[in-house]
Amino acid sequence: MTVTLADIESAAALLEGRIVKTPLVPAVGLDEWGIDLHLKLENLQRTGSFKARGAYVRMSRLPADAMRQGVIAMSAGNHAQGVAYAAQQLGIPATIVMPEQTPFTKVERTRRYGARVILKGETLSESAAFAEQVAAAEALTFVHPYNDADVIAGQGTIGLEMLAALPALDVLVIPIGGGGLIGGIATAAKALKPGIEIIGVEAALYPSMQESLRGSPPSSGGQTLAEGIAVKIPGALNREIAARLVDDIILVDESAIERAVQILIESQKLVAEGAGAAGIAAIMSRPERFSGRTVGTVICGGNIDSRLLSSVLLRGLARDGKLVRIRCEISDSPGVLAKVAGLIGQCGGNIVEIYHQRLFYNVPVKLAELDAVIETRSAEHMREIIAALNAAGITARLLGGATPEGW
Repeated sequence: MTVTLADIESAAALLEGRIVKTPLVPAVGLDEWGIDLHLKLENLQRTGSFKARGAYVRMSRLPADAMRQGVIAMSAGNHAQGVAYAAQQLGIPATIVMPEQTPFTKVERTRRYGARVILKGETLSESAAFAEQVAAAEALTFVHPYNDADVIAGQGTIGLEMLAALPALDVLVIPIGGGGLIGGIATAAKALKPGIEIIGVEAALYPSMQESLRGSPPSSGGQTLAEGIAVKIPGALNREIAARLVDDIILVDESAIERAVQILIESQKLVAEGAGAAGIAAIMSRPERFSGRTVGTVICGGNIDSRLLSSVLLRGLARDGKLVRIRCEISDSPGVLAKVAGLIGQCGGNIVEIYHQRLFYNVPVKLAELDAVIETRSAEHMREIIAALNAAGITARLLGGATPEGW
């Protein structure tokens, strides 16, 4: 069984008025790469990701008795909300099984659409096994997140919209998890424009589609910011489509994904989760691969935890040398702390936090060590502050993990 352009066009008719036809916008804040880049903003979809498309198409085609009985899905994130939203729209009872440690915000967002949420299992695998038990016991229809022809067709409507908005697109850069998104988009795009290039993107820790196509042993695993595409085994239907239609797959490491989330906020004023920023990470990692071409990528989701986003942004400031921690060795005498603070202020630095330690460092009894967290304009500005302190007889050095770029 495969998916055709006719299937995707039929799915588009079903979705009319039910989902947001999200905009395809030029990436005006990212034009320094020499790429005519355009972003399909599925992070603005009703549930914050593209998942509602496929879920709605799948569930709208259920027999009447199956609709009355209800559906079940297993997910820790976007698929859960997509199924819950589609069920609400169609008047279908929905049950979502989520791991016990799923963040409260994701649980509440899913419940907001009227779904019954069951927290069961420490891992996704345990949750999936329990979901299958509930499905069998209650005669519920299981809605798979990606290995389903109707789901693939629903996701493929994104490809129709992108080429309708900008027929000149040369390349599409699409994140890959289970493969439903790229499978649907590739089917639509290659049918409408056979010469278009389809590039997939996977997190380096989860190269499951690339390994599957190459016949390599699976190696996926580990903690990734792009948990939305952290899939160990791609869907069989999607693997077949990828083998025919996907031209290349780029793997992106965690630092590139993190940087892409930061850049989308700072340069485009867009909030994206790790998976949603994967396309940008790939383009940043290989700009020469796309230079001079008209490129489209899907910002496939924006459901990132607020605390995680805060950490990403603060780490980005540190990486750019705009938030630094320096250590000064000072004499333990009145007025020296004020002198250090005054010098930093004169140089235009803003002290965020300061720690004055006498007891716990291996320093002479008449000395102390002073740690200061400082906001700066750039790595160059940071160097100016440290140089000014050293010139005033105060030994100062940069602390922290990674050295800021430009240091």
